[in-house]
Amino acid sequence: MAKGDVEAIGAHCQMAYCHQLDFLPFRCESCKGTFCLDHRTETAHSCKNEGAWARARREAELKKSSSTPPMRSSLLTPQPCASSSCKEKINTPLKEGIHCTTCRRYYCVKHRLPEDHDCKNLIPLGTRPKTTVDAQREKALGAFSKFKEWNRKISISTASKAKDMEKLVPKSKATVSAANARNALMDLKKNAKGEASIPQDKRVYLLVEASADTTKAKHPSGKFFYNKEWSVGRVLDAASKALQVENVNNRGGGEEAKLRVFHVEGGRLLDFSEKIGAPCVSGNTVVLLRGVGPPAPDLIEV
Repeated sequence: MAKGDVEAIGAHCQMAYCHQLDFLPFRCESCKGTFCLDHRTETAHSCKNEGAWARARREAELKKSSSTPPMRSSLLTPQPCASSSCKEKINTPLKEGIHCTTCRRYYCVKHRLPEDHDCKNLIPLGTRPKTTVDAQREKALGAFSKFKEWNRKISISTASKAKDMEKLVPKSKATVSAANARNALMDLKKNAKGEASIPQDKRVYLLVEASADTTKAKHPSGKFFYNKEWSVGRVLDAASKALQVENVNNRGGGEEAKLRVFHVEGGRLLDFSEKIGAPCVSGNTVVLLRGVGPPAPDLIEV
């Protein structure tokens, strides 16, 4: 065998002053050099990157361990199926619980589907349940939306009548509007009903309406006058009696059955204790609504 063939088998040690030919050379993973048996360690060949390989390996192991997802603790803690009618144990070595992403509960195989555990009627775990105030606000907004639709229809009807009058009497819009307001107020005062004992200067004349779901009377509206000093609660009692509206406010119970007075021009529910003459003037309209909750400033901005 030639000398060149022998040298091709191994490699020379890269240690200074050594250069020994080694048939099984060692590669240093820190400095990437090749060394003989005597100089294979980092200390023996005075490695310029001593410890680099060990640090890289340690970092790789730490990264691998941190990226591995931890075992679910629920697998180690047996618990009953979240369905109230089921007593089967889940999260055991033999029966793994199935997580519902909607209600955020764990169920057995039998109750894993939403329709099997009444998912739509469950409050998801970790969410804030609706408070009584939230529920009342939703009901108030719903009832107020119905009232706004009713008021829109009334406005369209009134505007249509006003246009018809303009065709018959060619006057300016401002004159027609003022004349209509005066005529409406005169008609209201002429036909309004109330206690005759109330002095003329103490009277406030109002158009009172009742929402469709509030009364069974044939005519759920009327023209009435009240004492300006009366509280809204007293006016409500008188108006509900006149319009044949069942009033159960004095029987206690929740807001669902209570009547409230809505002032159209003011755009808000009136408090029972305030005087009717403070927010209302003659010619105004009030509406009796049921189950809309207590007066709330939010209704003004709707």
